[in-house]
Amino acid sequence: MATKVHMEALSPTMEEGQVVRWVKSEGDAVSNGDILAEVETDKATMELSARGDGVLRKILVQEGGTVPVGEVIAIIAGEDEDIGELEADAPDAAKEEEAPDAAKEEDEEAPEEAAAEEEPDEEEEGKEAEASEEPEPSKEPASEERVKASPLARRLAREEGLELSGIQGSGPGGRIVKRDIEEAVEKGVPAAPAAATAPEDEYEDVALSQMRKTIAKRLVESIGPVPHFFLTMDVDMSRVVEARKRVNDLLGEDGPKVSFNDIVLKATAMALKKHPECNAHWGKDHVRRFNRVHLGVAVAIEDGLITPVVRDAHLKGLAEIAAEVRELAGRAREKKLQPDEYTGATFSVSNLGMFGVEDFTAVINPPEAGILAVGALEERAVVVNGEVEVRPRMKVTMSCDHRVIDGAQGSRFLQTLKAILEEPLVALA
Repeated sequence: MATKVHMEALSPTMEEGQVVRWVKSEGDAVSNGDILAEVETDKATMELSARGDGVLRKILVQEGGTVPVGEVIAIIAGEDEDIGELEADAPDAAKEEEAPDAAKEEDEEAPEEAAAEEEPDEEEEGKEAEASEEPEPSKEPASEERVKASPLARRLAREEGLELSGIQGSGPGGRIVKRDIEEAVEKGVPAAPAAATAPEDEYEDVALSQMRKTIAKRLVESIGPVPHFFLTMDVDMSRVVEARKRVNDLLGEDGPKVSFNDIVLKATAMALKKHPECNAHWGKDHVRRFNRVHLGVAVAIEDGLITPVVRDAHLKGLAEIAAEVRELAGRAREKKLQPDEYTGATFSVSNLGMFGVEDFTAVINPPEAGILAVGALEERAVVVNGEVEVRPRMKVTMSCDHRVIDGAQGSRFLQTLKAILEEPLVALA
């Protein structure tokens, strides 16, 4: 019996997915549980498994195609089973891909009639030449705009720095297609001379990734509806600098290297444990205060931002936090995180200090009620006991959801955080 392969919700917040790569090809035998494709969700690249046995008879959404959750993207059936009716369930994007279109690569196999439509016959060309009053064309190489080539071929040629006029097309009517560019690259066709380079485009439209779409949607849900207010404190990091050196010396070369951010995470978790009113979610008709601290750690990746979660951060030591953050951040950049590894945070921390940013305000990730923005650790001149001294200082700014956290509550949390960082023994009191 035939099985429809649907775009599944591979993450809790996924609304649509993009097929990154088909692991199986049309005609391949498939068993229940086999990996069919890799799908980019709003947070990571996940594997889509088969839900039936048979042969992958038809792929309805090609690599790079994006469809909503629930759409049929492929069909698994017996070798001789009729799947005509099931193909009718193909999403509009898939049907458009299958339709004849001179701008798509599928026309490489177009019938001769298509070529005839593109190429006027000799008699028509003669009439056009007689009617034309334009001077004889220059003997210089034809511009890339006049060379017949598919849009994909033009883009690939630009990326490789190739001159289209020097490439022989194999498509209908001598049209240059993708495979011609690939062959030209293999053969080492000379790059286009600088003088023949087309003027630089005024702008470039970059398609949104699934992650960027979700970030845009979430920010609209946050910065508008959520009433933010901000609290900033300046922290003396002298003791932290000393403590970090001692900890890393004790861990040795084989142990994880504890960063300043790891120490801030641990201190934040301890402060939140003492102030559960800040370790909370907004629930519309209630406020949920958490007894456990699950810290979301903002990690910048190519497509945007993701917040892997360090669970029970208040119970973990510095070495454990350091190792876990590095492991999670590494897999986040590879888009290999599982949904339970980037959901469920009770509070988040975003650190831009490594980029030299002194201080900033971060946007709350609903339903969380707060996020801590950490600036750069800098040597600054400050007054200590009436004397000017140079001390390592760092600014932290807390963004608060005023529906959950009042100014006094947020201030008390920051006071505790500052005390822990400036005198670690406070945490033991």
